[in-house]
Amino acid sequence: MGSITIKGKSISLQSTPLLIAGPCVLEDGDDALRVAERCAELASKEGFYYIFKSSYLKDNRSSIDSYTGPGLDDGLEMLSAVREKTGAPVLTDVHGRDEVAPAAGVCDVIQIPAFLARQTSLIVAAARSGRVINLKKGQFLSPDEMGLAVAKAQRSGAGGVMITERGTFFGYNNLVVDFTAFPRMKRFGVPLIFDVTHSLQLPGGLGDRSGGRPEYGRAMARAAAAAGCDGLFIETHFDPLSCRCDAEAMFPMDELPHLLADVSRVFLLVREMTEIGG
Repeated sequence: MGSITIKGKSISLQSTPLLIAGPCVLEDGDDALRVAERCAELASKEGFYYIFKSSYLKDNRSSIDSYTGPGLDDGLEMLSAVREKTGAPVLTDVHGRDEVAPAAGVCDVIQIPAFLARQTSLIVAAARSGRVINLKKGQFLSPDEMGLAVAKAQRSGAGGVMITERGTFFGYNNLVVDFTAFPRMKRFGVPLIFDVTHSLQLPGGLGDRSGGRPEYGRAMARAAAAAGCDGLFIETHFDPLSCRCDAEAMFPMDELPHLLADVSRVFLLVREMTEIGG
């Protein structure tokens, strides 16, 4: 996969990795803008193409009492403001076909959540919007099965397709990343993104909510870059533990500069090795 076009710009994946980053769920518009501005600044410094990510709705929650977001209308208003004020493209996830049209009216990239990665009607509806589609790999799917999801989106008119690896179920409340999945999914010819945050999530690990191990994010991101990924997906915030969703899993903003500097160097080294080795 040589390039992908997002918001009218063609990004060469041979020279520019992607960074999809932002808070897990939208809470406050000013706060989301502050996160977006800092992520954009760091991405530019380290040579990443930046896409702001946040959800207006997180339907996959452990408890009925868990915060799920501001909802479609208010959430899209916040995303639109971030897009307008920063110039960055924006990404959010959809959970049903009726959400696709309004989301596509604001967002440059439509994401299919991991637990919905086999939902044909949802993938088709999202693809028919003409937007770029980011397919989160289901925790229950093999790498090879994701080729079928890619075909659904491509044959339905998507403006581009990406796959995001987010780990595989490993017993109860745990995930593991199989790095052989990277070359296997690269065969599909679409950008492959590594989800640093959710690969280290502990689903339902705290009883009424999920836990996480963000302290290993830097090491896992380096490993993914070495395995040939085309970019990173990171949920981040200045004060993760103050957030109302996936607080224990989000990556601290003050550590993001070091992670991106690491990955930028590994990314370039891997591309150089690929060129030399053919």
